[in-house]
Amino acid sequence: MQFGGLTAVSELALQVMPGEIIGLIGPNGAGKTTVFNMITGVYTPTRGKIYYKGQDITGMKPDRITSLGIARTFQNIRLFESMSVLENVMISKHVRLKACLAEAVLGLPRYTRSRQAQKEECIELLKKVELEDVINEPAVSLPYGKQRRLEIVRALATSPELLLLDEPAAGMNPNESIELMQFINRIRDEFDITVLMIEHHMEVIMGICERIYVLDYGMTLAQGNPEQIQNNEKVIEAYLGVVDLDA
Repeated sequence: MQFGGLTAVSELALQVMPGEIIGLIGPNGAGKTTVFNMITGVYTPTRGKIYYKGQDITGMKPDRITSLGIARTFQNIRLFESMSVLENVMISKHVRLKACLAEAVLGLPRYTRSRQAQKEECIELLKKVELEDVINEPAVSLPYGKQRRLEIVRALATSPELLLLDEPAAGMNPNESIELMQFINRIRDEFDITVLMIEHHMEVIMGICERIYVLDYGMTLAQGNPEQIQNNEKVIEAYLGVVDLDA
């Protein structure tokens, strides 16, 4: 992915298998979020291809990619602050609405039935993730940890098979981070989804990821299981730098 003379991502080969929780890490500016933006159609790669379940999705529009089964969260929470928790989730569910625009405008029965069914599904989803007690509360009124959880739930409402989490533990304290790890593991199993996540909290990445990719200056620096990554000299150097003992 090039922006003018700047190459943000190059020589990246990333493969995610069904049911995995995969980590994507690297120093600030390594190109991690750019990778997510390419996968979800925000950017069209300058070169290379992106395949999802054997289908070339390179350059597809974000809404089309979402309908195929890929959902994401963002570094900064992007909830609709003036809407309730339930309304935030229902907006995401719209991609699965079984009615056309004309039916919605005219309020025809198929649209009404579909919206009611989706509302019931969203309520059940919020119960599953233990947010039913705040279902009618304004999203902005939730504690930070619950806002982060709601952001993930809103992505789940699109019925994804692949969930991309962009720094889900950002701003969390240690207890919230532990709860987040448990939550991600639970939704992976309960909803039968695959997770690819960017995270700077190493205890989170090392605690739940089966495999980890490391980016540095837009290139794959290393890949492997948590133990291999922790002991990789190139990774240690990228994060900590090299001390010149002769200086």
